[in-house]
Amino acid sequence: MSNNMTEDMIKNVVVGELKLPFSHATRFGDFVFVSGQASVDLTTGEIIAGTLAEEVARSMENLRFVLEKAGARWEDIIKVGCFVRRDEDLAEYNLLYRDYFSAPFPARTTITNCLPPSLLFEIDCVAVIREGE
Repeated sequence: MSNNMTEDMIKNVVVGELKLPFSHATRFGDFVFVSGQASVDLTTGEIIAGTLAEEVARSMENLRFVLEKAGARWEDIIKVGCFVRRDEDLAEYNLLYRDYFSAPFPARTTITNCLPPSLLFEIDCVAVIREGE
């Protein structure tokens, strides 16, 4: 792949107010890279604390919204990175995950003990837009 990128190849997606220097997603050709989505109000950038189930639900809603803004669908996801604050939440997280993804599952990495105290969960993803499917 060439280092010569054109404007029509790269599309940054920003939704609402950002408090940190990043795009919600970057589209490069048919690839969409979505930044970590957490239990945050996308219009204000404010964290919405809740139970693990509530934060996973809000994070997944945000992920779906940003994917669609970038021109992708949920079914286009090929890789996810999940971040869970506490080890003791892993069993519940794995049950909740199945509410959103089914076989064949996207590739997945899960990391624990890495989030700030204000968040229980965060998810990012890579999607490939497959036209005509």
